[in-house]
Parts: sequence; C-alpha cells; structure tokens
Amino acid sequence: MRPERRAGQQNSAPNSDSEHLECENRNEASQVKLSDEKVRYVADLANLRLTEEEVYRMSHDLGQVLTHMEQLNQLDTTSIEPMAQVLFEEDEIATLREDIPRATLSNDEALHNAAASGKGYFKVPRVIER
Repeated sequence: MRPERRAGQQNSAPNSDSEHLECENRNEASQVKLSDEKVRYVADLANLRLTEEEVYRMSHDLGQVLTHMEQLNQLDTTSIEPMAQVLFEEDEIATLREDIPRATLSNDEALHNAAASGKGYFKVPRVIER
C-alpha cells in the first residue's frame, strides 16, 4: 500500500521507475500534474523522441489518466471478490467464438500484401537501435 501524500507535497529523489510517475503537485481540481522531465523520462523508457509540443500535450494527457487512476484507487473494493476472468463466470468456457479449424494461409498468400519481404519472410525496419 502506498503512503498518502498531501496536496502540494513534493517527492524526494525517486527510488524506482514507479516513483518517477508519482504526481508532483495538483491544481484546484485535483488534477495530477506531471513535470516535463517526468514526461521525457517515460518517453525515453518507450524509446520515443517528443517535440516540446508533444511533451506539453503528453503531460496533460498522462495527468488525466493518472487522475482517473487515482479516483479509481479511492473506491472501496473490500467487499468485491477478486476475479481471474472478467468476461465469464468460473463455470463458463472463456471463449468468444467457436474454435473451427480452417485452412491456413500459404507463405505466398501471407506475404502477398507485405510492404517488404525476402527469402520467404516479412522484412521490417529496425526499431530498436540501442
């Protein structure tokens, strides 16, 4: 369980990745506010390079998500039993449709609409360069 913090109370140096996401301060509407530094930190974890405009927008958007999560955390769920499957009761089968075997695509059919292919495989651009 996380210790509660009063509005306006600042974090000390973060000890873990999750603490980087903690809110710094709130405005009158109890909106979580993320610093530009924290938005850049999260973007760096995702290997994203954001413009200043994107950092500003993400700060607002992520703040709204964290505000909503904070509201959900305030709900009393002590009388709610944990669920392993959210779509079905325990005795029901957890499938959404009948599993009917059918012919699979051939390699040529699978690669037909590929942007790039070679030697029977999909070719994709390199995305992680670190």
